[in-house]
Amino acid sequence: MARPQAFNTTEALHQAMNVFWHKGYEATSMADLLAATGLSKSSLYAAFGGKRELFVAAFDAYREAREREMRRMLAHRPAREAIEGFFRKIVLDAGDGDPSRGCMSINQAVEMAPRDPEIRGRVLQDFTLIEEALAEAIARGQAEGSVGDAYDARHLARLLVLAFPGLQIMVRAGSDRARLDDSLNSLLFMLDRDH
Repeated sequence: MARPQAFNTTEALHQAMNVFWHKGYEATSMADLLAATGLSKSSLYAAFGGKRELFVAAFDAYREAREREMRRMLAHRPAREAIEGFFRKIVLDAGDGDPSRGCMSINQAVEMAPRDPEIRGRVLQDFTLIEEALAEAIARGQAEGSVGDAYDARHLARLLVLAFPGLQIMVRAGSDRARLDDSLNSLLFMLDRDH
């Protein structure tokens, strides 16, 4: 009979995710992961496999949580306020926490996606999910009148997805809050009805 696990797999995965999120894949050592999770090497390997498998599981857990949060935020009405809130949260989160972490998907778009097809596929899937969710919110906003209809919802969503990593990187680099707010105001102006 197998011995029951003496640790919480979900909690260990969360701790590993935080290490990968902060340090990146390459800079994270097995010693870092063992210290963060409190697991022995044999327990970590038995539960998750190696470093790469643990990273993929942690990255997927991050992506699922962020998708749920994004969809929850964008479901609010009016749609224009929901979209603005989604983007303003990026700036607000930087002031509340550690801006060196940024968005894990954007981090991996830079670190691993250029040379790792599996991670690239996940990052591109994330961009597609963001585009779909924003396009739905924009179309809803156009129908309710909170978003201008001068532009096609899909084109506006693609523009916002293009700006998403730029805003993340500016936040992570420590850009001035007033500058970030001004840039975001200019971007969101595209959603207004009167132009």
